Amino acid sequence: MRFVITGEWSKNRLLQLIILCFIVYIAALWLTNALLYFQKMGLTYASVTEYYLGSEEKFLQPRSYQGMLEISHFHFFAMGLLLLTLTHLMLFVPLRPELKPWFIVIPFASALLDEGGGWLVRFVHPSFAYVKIFGFVALEGSLAVLVVVSLWAVFTGTQDAYRDNGSSASSSGSPPSRKD
Repeated sequence: MRFVITGEWSKNRLLQLIILCFIVYIAALWLTNALLYFQKMGLTYASVTEYYLGSEEKFLQPRSYQGMLEISHFHFFAMGLLLLTLTHLMLFVPLRPELKPWFIVIPFASALLDEGGGWLVRFVHPSFAYVKIFGFVALEGSLAVLVVVSLWAVFTGTQDAYRDNGSSASSSGSPPSRKD
């Protein structure tokens, strides 16, 4: 933790290696998430409603309550941990403080829209297919942004991004005090 607070993460090669390896896994997750989505449906209203509501012409059954519950149970846990980890890195990147909440809220909100959109299509109304599509695109986009910004922050050599005012942390390595 000290390395990210003091800005030393840009100088610590092992920490850079850990973050780089983590980002490679996230990139693989990002790609497989898109491949799975497009294997099942597309970015069209018809494909999303057909996936969740079924199709008599194609002999597709509607998604079952239990099946959706099992998938959501795992997704909420896994996405929560993933987003916690990725958005936590946003605390230490050299961005304007007023931008950082957007880098945190948008991924969490889009993950909820992505997961909840399917439930809404299946059990409320087919028009919520647009919510599912928007949630998926926003989640994929926000994950890509988090990956790029994290890599940029680790490898650009910027110091002390933790503090809002941009001044250096104390040489003792203790976290800077927060302004109220």
